[in-house]
Amino acid sequence: MSLFSNKEESKEEVVRSNSTNHIGKGTEIKGDLDTHGIIRIDGKIYGNVRSKSKINQGEGSYVEGNVISQNAEISGEVKGKLEISEMLVLKPSAVINGDIFTGKLIIESGATLNGTCRMGDVKNMQKQNNNNFNNAQKHQQNQQKQPTKATV
Repeated sequence: MSLFSNKEESKEEVVRSNSTNHIGKGTEIKGDLDTHGIIRIDGKIYGNVRSKSKINQGEGSYVEGNVISQNAEISGEVKGKLEISEMLVLKPSAVINGDIFTGKLIIESGATLNGTCRMGDVKNMQKQNNNNFNNAQKHQQNQQKQPTKATV
């Protein structure tokens, strides 16, 4: 018998997913952030940001790391990979220096994207990218194992 009933556990999960976190302007964080709820970023983060809900990145904000979420609205700068499973919105002041993997994408006039973009099922894209990476590594290892032939 568990300490909490399933009903109480599901209520706690709803509360966690509805929570809102705010990283204010002038705040600088070095390290990864992981939340079940919504996160609003107006400061600077040097690390990965992950939310099971939504990430709102305000104008003038900066993230150096990967951004992983269900939904995101970006008005600041990101230097890293974005993996957004549902909807990504890039506002006019957004600057993205990295690759995007998302289900749906809205880019408003003025936004900057320096990287590649893949749309579709993010989980399948991740599996495919991991397989491609592993195959490339195996190929490279096989090339290194083969003796070099030289003619004189």
